Amino acid sequence: MSVNEQPQDAQAAQAAQVAPAQAAPAPAAPAGPALPGPAAEIAAGYAFDGEALELGALLWDGVCHPDAPVRIPLAVLNRHGLVAGATGTGKTKTLQLIAEQLSAHGVPVFLADIKGDVSGVAAPGEDGEKVRERAAQVGQAWEAKGFPCEFYGLGGTGPGIPVRATVTGFGPVLLSKVLQLNRTQEQSLGLIFHYADSKGLELVDLKDLRAVVAFLVSDTGKAELKGIGGLSTVTAGVILRALTAFEQQGAGGFFGEPEFDTSAFLRTAADGRGIVSVLELPAVRDKPQLFSTFLMWMLADLFHDLPEAGDLEKPKLVFFFDEAHLLFDGASKAFLEAITQTVRLIRSKGVGVFFVTQTPKDVPSDVLAQLGNRVQHALRAFTPDDAKALKATVRTFPKSPYDLEEVLTGLGTGEAVVTVLSERGAPTPVAATRLRAPESLMAPIDAAALDAAVKGSPLHGRYAEAVDRESAYERLTAEQRAAEAAALEAVAAEEAEKEAAEARKGARAPREKEEPSLAEQVVGSGIFTSLARSIGTQLGREISRSVFGTARRRR
Repeated sequence: MSVNEQPQDAQAAQAAQVAPAQAAPAPAAPAGPALPGPAAEIAAGYAFDGEALELGALLWDGVCHPDAPVRIPLAVLNRHGLVAGATGTGKTKTLQLIAEQLSAHGVPVFLADIKGDVSGVAAPGEDGEKVRERAAQVGQAWEAKGFPCEFYGLGGTGPGIPVRATVTGFGPVLLSKVLQLNRTQEQSLGLIFHYADSKGLELVDLKDLRAVVAFLVSDTGKAELKGIGGLSTVTAGVILRALTAFEQQGAGGFFGEPEFDTSAFLRTAADGRGIVSVLELPAVRDKPQLFSTFLMWMLADLFHDLPEAGDLEKPKLVFFFDEAHLLFDGASKAFLEAITQTVRLIRSKGVGVFFVTQTPKDVPSDVLAQLGNRVQHALRAFTPDDAKALKATVRTFPKSPYDLEEVLTGLGTGEAVVTVLSERGAPTPVAATRLRAPESLMAPIDAAALDAAVKGSPLHGRYAEAVDRESAYERLTAEQRAAEAAALEAVAAEEAEKEAAEARKGARAPREKEEPSLAEQVVGSGIFTSLARSIGTQLGREISRSVFGTARRRR
């Protein structure tokens, strides 16, 4: 069960352990001074008719106006977004604020917890002077609340339900990014996957992939790829060395079974609130290429499986892609094209994606063009490069009565410049905003409470233990051993036949043409020349892959 699906007594005990008793809601602040003309026009741009998330209150000339709320319509959250800002400006708390409001509206959320400080969304927040002050400034009736959460970990690293992917499901494009292969090597890896798919060789873990690569550069396997380009020994060696280095980093455990079903991210709790799925990443924060690419696999897997939904009243899921710049660093053209296409099309399947990074320039322009909702925290301009990034950021906003260069460098922690899409799909006016305080705990929950939540989840029994069933490695190894045993038997039989023939020499007339020996028959027609052709005929059906090369085997 998730944190907020525990029995009431357990919930009460956990809340008492993690946070003090809830305080009475803060009274709404009195109306501020009358808004001047430009500020009134900005405030009018956020007066929506339908359901909306409350981000905060308008800032104008350094004054916060609690009677001018800045909001984002629930219906446009599948139009994607960007949360950006320098380190320490409050991006993580903005994610927490948006996540808990989405959950309250019945929308599931996915968050990546890279620093280990997002788990507090499961527990009620702590009342205090700063919280009450912020609530009064923005007109927030603050109330301490926890939200239903599930906690995950990549391949069983650290706390959390293990999230694993099979190599087959992960696909060649994403795996090439993880292994840092060049374009030629990526194409060769795609050829290897194509062969494995067509022969029914399931690549569950990395030893399966290594076995297939080794087979395809052997004397027996080379003939299998002649018609579709072949695999050079040099490229195969590069791929094998990359796999070895990858495993030495401790990443082998991320691939295997049971493969995680990403539809688990779409669940709601018994009380109708959306479940917040938190992927705990502190144990792999030193492997940015790995976890950022795994996040893309999750998104691509959702894209591959979800049906078309069109424009909904609220999204099926909002997916926060933290440290987004790591995904794009060193990405190939094909990889960037696949990201752009996935982001563009997943909107119609009811999924909203928010990229979280330091500056908009970290996101390629083709992807940035898909992001209709913006929350930009403060930027610094300490160096010429910082100043250049600041000017580039300002150019990405609509025209505004603010001096955005001055505003963006003067924002405090928990303040941001906001523009979102209105209910009719048009950009709202740019609004400097003092953001609301999250109602959940703005710190990690206790390790014991986190462990209890993980072990109490209904998903724990399904994914906790890894399974190593028969796959490509075992099948190729078995075929090789069978071939070697058959060859040895053939040689022994031939030797025995020769000895018998010597004993019978002269007892019969010589033949016009000598028949092939048993060993020649075995090696020439059965075991060796058609070894690869016999592999996978029991499974036999080629996998259908998505734009990103991800797949699930059809049975």
